[in-house]
Amino acid sequence: MKIAIISDTHDNIPNLEKTLSWLKSQDISLIIHCGDLCAPSFLTKVLAVSFDGEIHLIYGNVGDKELLKEKVKEFKNVKYYGDLGEIVLDNKKIAFVHYPEKAKELAKTQKYDLIFYGHDHKPWEEKIGKTRLVNPGNLAGMFYKATFAVYDTKTDKLELKILEKLKE
Repeated sequence: MKIAIISDTHDNIPNLEKTLSWLKSQDISLIIHCGDLCAPSFLTKVLAVSFDGEIHLIYGNVGDKELLKEKVKEFKNVKYYGDLGEIVLDNKKIAFVHYPEKAKELAKTQKYDLIFYGHDHKPWEEKIGKTRLVNPGNLAGMFYKATFAVYDTKTDKLELKILEKLKE
């Protein structure tokens, strides 16, 4: 199964729309969002209505946490985790958080195969023991180019996608 990992969208609608269009063309039906979606209307008017697959979402550090928690309830395809998300896909234990420091703490427990995080907007990958620690960068295009990651649970292959280089 191929999944998309995005973070720090910061309400950049054109970048999200381009990403969602590409994900649809690749038959990717699950998104993990590592926080900083920002305005809940970004979820209700763009992300959740433009993407039919599952969306697993955490808060981050920008926006109205309580309002986001309420708005998520309007969509069956969106699951909101607060500050820490955990899922199992194809026997891969995956956690996702917003902050790099929290991601490293979790990696040291060795409970997970993969941990995705955001916050600093910088694409990054490292290994701590058996755990892959991955920042997909930021979809907003702030401080670094707009990027996201695609992970294939079957092949264990991770790819960084640079938005401006995508062919639709």
